[in-house]
Amino acid sequence: MKSGKTFLAGLLAGAAIGGILALLFAPQSGRETREQLRQKMAELEKEIDSFKENASGKAGNISKTIAERLAELKREIDELTGAAG
Repeated sequence: MKSGKTFLAGLLAGAAIGGILALLFAPQSGRETREQLRQKMAELEKEIDSFKENASGKAGNISKTIAERLAELKREIDELTGAAG
């Protein structure tokens, strides 16, 4: 799972750097370039926020699943302990 997050973070960083470099070397005025940079940064911020929300939701689901499984295991242990005692 960590490998996937690392890859995605690298992919986002690479895309941002590539986009910025492409804009800096584009044959247009500085004002147009700065405006495009602002737009790209806003888009990147939205993508990062979306990624955070998805990651947070998945983490919540994983925590819930773990808590449920631990409760099941505790019940099973209690049943086995009560049956053996």
